[in-house]
Amino acid sequence: MKKILFALALLAAFQFANAQMKPAATLTKAIDAAEAAAQNPKKADKVATWIKLGQAYLNAYNNPLANVVGGSMQELGLVMGNDKPLSTEVVTLSAGQFTKQTFADKNLYFDGAGQLVLQEITKPVIKDALPKALEAFKKAASLDASGSKSKDISAAISQISQRYYQEAFNAYYFGDSKTASEKFGLAAEASMTAPCTQLDTSSVYYAAVTALEGKDYSRAENYFKKALGYGYESDGSIYANLAEVSLSQKDTLAAKNWLESGFSKYPENAQVMANLINLYISTNEDPAKLITLLDKAKAQMPDNPSLYYVEGDLRAKLHQFDEAVAAYRKAAVVNPEYEMGFYGEGVMFYNRALELQEEANALPYSEYKKYEELTAQLSESLKKCIDPFEKCFALTKNDAVKQNVADYLKRIYFIFRSESPEYMAGYEKYENFLKGE
Repeated sequence: MKKILFALALLAAFQFANAQMKPAATLTKAIDAAEAAAQNPKKADKVATWIKLGQAYLNAYNNPLANVVGGSMQELGLVMGNDKPLSTEVVTLSAGQFTKQTFADKNLYFDGAGQLVLQEITKPVIKDALPKALEAFKKAASLDASGSKSKDISAAISQISQRYYQEAFNAYYFGDSKTASEKFGLAAEASMTAPCTQLDTSSVYYAAVTALEGKDYSRAENYFKKALGYGYESDGSIYANLAEVSLSQKDTLAAKNWLESGFSKYPENAQVMANLINLYISTNEDPAKLITLLDKAKAQMPDNPSLYYVEGDLRAKLHQFDEAVAAYRKAAVVNPEYEMGFYGEGVMFYNRALELQEEANALPYSEYKKYEELTAQLSESLKKCIDPFEKCFALTKNDAVKQNVADYLKRIYFIFRSESPEYMAGYEKYENFLKGE
């Protein structure tokens, strides 16, 4: 999950309009004037008064990053003009190493390619600008009986939600799951504040995920169930997460129910399948019961090749190797352009070879005959990888899969390179491919 959240954090990095930063005194003066108007009985019942106050708070919040528009370190250096960093250093965050530029009122973090990935306000113009802005816009909405300003108010509240969303990712980068969960929750609440009409369900889900990482199981359960109620299921992962919450409460029955529901709806979700197998094993239930659930999914979607791929993975985990091969190959029958069945078959035989190697290495010296038998089976299993991996390599249009399969084939052909010129040629082919030649 961490990798997913970090990837999403890059996509979520907000960009402010390319604007000039204003002196803090100018912004606080505007806030003082707007607050005074809001307290004036002659102006306090006007929608415009509260919109102006909310915008004054938002302007104050945005100001430290007003001229930060994303891009590379070099590009920002040109755009930001006289706003120069006080210092630069390399720091380690939970996602890896970053170059940190420290300014008078903010910190900017760049990845190894010099791209901006994180903005942190360290010296806000005023404290609590976002909650104050939200309250002002809520007041404006309550006075806008005709709805003439709904669009403007909604856009401003949506912006507040986005700011909370980014703050949540900031906290996550800094390893603070508790604060991240709180900020995601605030982003979700803002997104469903009238007159906003579209709930940010991802914020609800990530409030749960980060609460789960922080072991706040009650909060995690609350937000996961909210997300589920809104129809946000994260391709089935929410069921695995709810099962984890149930297991933290020692409720294995509830965990099993969550996982079985998830597997029935999302049989392709590896996390759900793996967790359900492990739970069945720990509770002495037959993991083969999953085949029955999978058969139901196949009956509903007989032309879905990935279901046969999932069956192959499941049978491989149960050491039903012949049945796994049949399932993997059925995937290609259902859709001749679907390469993952061949991929699964190759990985299964490769993993089986590793198991045989571990078993052989664990034998005492006295059992040399058994050792020879196991090493012969190991070699046979490795050679069984070659044909499905070659078919997968030829079929796939996915560069990551192609690279991965090439790496497997290079290692396998290297082991047998002295047996024949064909094996040596195979090794050289994939070594050159991986080198980009």
